[in-house]
Amino acid sequence: MARDILDIIHSRRSTRSFTDQKPGREQIDLLLEAAIWAPSGSNNQSWLFTAIRNTEIISKMNELIRQGFKTWIPDDDYPAKLGAKEHSQRPEFHFCNYAPVLIIASNKPNYENAMADCSLALENIFLVAESLGLGSCYINSPHWLRNDPGLRDFLFTLGIPREHTICNTAAIGFIEKPSAPPARKPGTIRVVD
Repeated sequence: MARDILDIIHSRRSTRSFTDQKPGREQIDLLLEAAIWAPSGSNNQSWLFTAIRNTEIISKMNELIRQGFKTWIPDDDYPAKLGAKEHSQRPEFHFCNYAPVLIIASNKPNYENAMADCSLALENIFLVAESLGLGSCYINSPHWLRNDPGLRDFLFTLGIPREHTICNTAAIGFIEKPSAPPARKPGTIRVVD
């Protein structure tokens, strides 16, 4: 059923509680199609989107991220980074909230628009996921640990080129517990005529 784009934007939330049910291959293909139709600087399209539907691989990534956080030193005091590092050592830690599907966006590290291009693509993924009744969440941990040797070696075995940097990751799945809509902060819009 077609939905108004603004309705989809208004209803999309970051999902942090997923069911065990995996989205179908057809749904993942639609998300990946949405990704590759995102704008990119000078139409570069130098990205790679790697969809992982194997829960054993996601569990292995979780362990590598947990190990990586032990020695990782944040490069700033962004509260989410500090919280993730601390939370990663708790027994219940799972970097993508047990999502059954991950989509990793990687790109050339020496390309100025790498992160912007991949972020635009992830927004396309999130909006199409919402239109399909799927939950989604932007996951930072693989980006923060993009230079961790153990994680990089493992991602290489999944086909992500060593010369790529991990820009961002989308957690995808069916929503177990909906998130409440956050209030919009005032003073964030200006129109100059």
